[in-house]
Amino acid sequence: MGGWDVTLVEALPYLGAGVRTNWYGGHPYTFGPRHFLTQNQAVYDYLDRYCPLRRCLDHEFWTYIERDQDFYGFPIHRDDIKRMPDRDLIDDELERVPGVANAKNLEDYWIGSVGQRLYDKFIDKYSKKMWLIDDNRTIDTFTWSPKGVAIKEGPRAAWDIALSAYPHAPDGYNQYFDIATSGVTVLLSTKIERYDIPRRTVWIKGEKLVFDLIVSTISPDQLYDNCYGALPYIGRDFHKIVLPLEHVFPEHVYFLYYANDERFTRLVEYKKFTLHKSPTTLIGMEIPSMNGKYYPLPMKSALAQAARYHDDMPRDVYSLGRHGSYRYAIDIDDCIEQAMAMAEQVKAGGGEHPAERPAAQQPVPVAEHHERDREHPGERREGDRDVREARGGRGPEQVPVAARPAVPGPRGSRSTCRGRSSIRASQPTAGHLPVWRGACTTRYAFWSTSPGAAGNRDSAGII
Repeated sequence: MGGWDVTLVEALPYLGAGVRTNWYGGHPYTFGPRHFLTQNQAVYDYLDRYCPLRRCLDHEFWTYIERDQDFYGFPIHRDDIKRMPDRDLIDDELERVPGVANAKNLEDYWIGSVGQRLYDKFIDKYSKKMWLIDDNRTIDTFTWSPKGVAIKEGPRAAWDIALSAYPHAPDGYNQYFDIATSGVTVLLSTKIERYDIPRRTVWIKGEKLVFDLIVSTISPDQLYDNCYGALPYIGRDFHKIVLPLEHVFPEHVYFLYYANDERFTRLVEYKKFTLHKSPTTLIGMEIPSMNGKYYPLPMKSALAQAARYHDDMPRDVYSLGRHGSYRYAIDIDDCIEQAMAMAEQVKAGGGEHPAERPAAQQPVPVAEHHERDREHPGERREGDRDVREARGGRGPEQVPVAARPAVPGPRGSRSTCRGRSSIRASQPTAGHLPVWRGACTTRYAFWSTSPGAAGNRDSAGII
């Protein structure tokens, strides 16, 4: 493993967590849809090399609007507005929207972009049930565009500035987890009992383990015994439904969103991604709840709380992935970029969290991919093959990439939490997130533990 003695600690009895493919009624599925979405060509090429991908560029989202008794595309499409019963009033609002220059929250931003009526139809109730809140004005941070939300025109595909793809393999990403951990000591069904992060030390089954490097993909508050308070998350209840039809959703439609009073937010027909052949079909239903910790809250107060933990991370301790970064927007491609950025920093001698790199990217030529797929729909490209065959059982090799900063956010003053040692976790946990998040480029082998190896620069820890 690149000269490193690598141990990976995982609380679950398997690798991959929500990204791992399981089977129900003969159908493959993941915990929520796990398509690979990126705007970075180098990251796409990296994953495609070891986990051959099938492009899903026809991917459409529909939203059911009960008041109109109709489905409309999302992002909001100009042609759908023409079908709405209140289209004249909507057009009038669109001509008079104030813009988003003075928007302070999600509600301001959407109303300033598309007007009150479209906000009420698509966003108001959906966002409230998505985040289990009573007022969308509490959401005061997300990806803002100075131009506001654009009304989509032209093609219906949801992603025309990024590549959406899914593995060819029937078991999805599963074989990649084996490739990524080749040569690694993997401790499954294992929980860390105690943390001493300032000394890069943990206790597992009563044994003290000292690391040269720690990479954590769990929530940063767990590493410090919630000394600044537990970070808030939203969970999900996930229900699997097999229906006696070969297909249920219209062609090209992968997701159906529901922006009304029903408790669930989204239905997914998994066949759209997996291309599984069966006379029945599997639908996944997602209901926001406090069951689990899946979504960090997009609120300044929560992000500031997470930043206090990040600021206390000592040298050679990295907190990556959606949980580790405490950023809702972190997805599979971002995790790969984070790991690559961290690897570059460690190769240069290690450093402080976060592992920052210039924000340069090689953009995905999405238009070219769309044109190719229109000419050859569903083609299995030359070179695509089973991922084990593709690598011959070997681990991933290094791929150069210019990555975004691993964990954005301010670095404040040092706090009393930083100096705490020998912290006993109130709820011992490790790796309950998908190992994918933060562990997807294990070839760099800067991760996991070796007892008593501190100072040797040849051991590290993933938790």
